[in-house]
Amino acid sequence: MATLQVELVAVEKMIWSGEATMVIARTTEGELGVLPGHAPLLGELAPGGVVRIRPESGEDLVVAAHGGFLSVTERGVSILAETAEISTDIDVERAREALRRAEQDGDDPEALAAARRAQSRLRAAGQDA
Repeated sequence: MATLQVELVAVEKMIWSGEATMVIARTTEGELGVLPGHAPLLGELAPGGVVRIRPESGEDLVVAAHGGFLSVTERGVSILAETAEISTDIDVERAREALRRAEQDGDDPEALAAARRAQSRLRAAGQDA
C-alpha cells in the first residue's frame, strides 16, 4: 500500500512523524483529504481544527491543532501548528472548564479564540463541544 511521510510539528515540539496512508485536516478553504500522490499545495489550518492521520498500521491519530499550515509536497505532508495536542493526552474536564470560562468572557477576540481551542480539544477527544 502506498504511504505518505507525515510530520506534525508544534512550535514547542515534534508531535508525530511517520508513514501514513491518509491525512485529513480542516483548512480555511474546507476539509482536505490527502492520499499518496496528492498534488502539491499549501493550506492554512482552520482555527480550532482537528487533524486525523491514518498510520500505516494502527488506529487513526487524532490531534487538536491550532493555527498554522499544512504543506503537501512530493515527499509527503508537513503540518506546522502553533499548538497541537494528541487526543489521548487531552484532559476533557480541563477543556470543558476552559470552554465555560471562554463563553463567560463574551465576544472579545481572545475569548472567541480560547473557545475555538477548547472546542477542538473536545472534538479531538471524541466529546461534544
